[in-house]
Amino acid sequence: MVNRSGIMKRGLLICLLMFCALMGMDVAAKTDIVVASFNIRYDNEGDGQNSWRYRKDYVNSLIRFYEFDIFGIQEGLINQVRDIERLEEYGRIGVGRDDGAESGEHAAVFYKKERFEMMDSGNFWLSETPEKPSFGWDAQCRRICSWGKFREKNSGEIFFFFSVHFDHIGKKARVESSKLLMSRIKQIAGDMPVVCVGDFNGTPDSEHIKMLKDGGVLLDSREKSLTPPYGTEGTTSRFDVNDPQESRIDYIFVTPNVSVLKYGTLNEAQHRRYPSDHFPIMAKLNL
Repeated sequence: MVNRSGIMKRGLLICLLMFCALMGMDVAAKTDIVVASFNIRYDNEGDGQNSWRYRKDYVNSLIRFYEFDIFGIQEGLINQVRDIERLEEYGRIGVGRDDGAESGEHAAVFYKKERFEMMDSGNFWLSETPEKPSFGWDAQCRRICSWGKFREKNSGEIFFFFSVHFDHIGKKARVESSKLLMSRIKQIAGDMPVVCVGDFNGTPDSEHIKMLKDGGVLLDSREKSLTPPYGTEGTTSRFDVNDPQESRIDYIFVTPNVSVLKYGTLNEAQHRRYPSDHFPIMAKLNL
């Protein structure tokens, strides 16, 4: 005689196991990554004891200690980029802003090669002619954005990462750069998850920052963090440990389909010296 009760129990158990497996697959599909933005200050011997040759090992040890999975730099000259490339676990994309090769500052992106497959990459200039090295509007310098399309190898999650540096003088250039950046992100990434980091040379109440936050494309990770932000709100130090550190001009922006688990400004100093005149900022994200 068939034991219907036993069959039903086994059926329910199988259904429960299938449900748990499906839930487990959903959880596994969620991928946590640690991202960062770091204006490393260009190599200027006029900085004296704060010049790059005294800071480069500090910068590399900080990157490795905090285990950034993927990060963007600003102001890096080619010798500085190569110094960071001594961290052999990282790959790099990005070109110099002055010639589209190695000349001038880079807004390079570094990523852990074992964790990510770089599927595509590119660069555009913040100008009316974004496909070639150029000055934009009233900018004092050529400005560039470097980006990559990445696949996280374990989960298969695909996302885009942008690193950018806005002009420090031209107000019109910053406004127009915000418009161009949002347009390019939509054009390049579509509806895929996006992380956009950089030195935007504007505080949260600046017109061009408000445009980015109100444009329907990007959200400020500091404001979106599920846990209270760590460190100061300000992201600049001017190499002065007595500086009030109130000016926030570096940002990690994300699209609405990215969760921000935590955000921090890394204010640490060693022997009363900082690794740069900007603090690195980092966030733990869930794609």
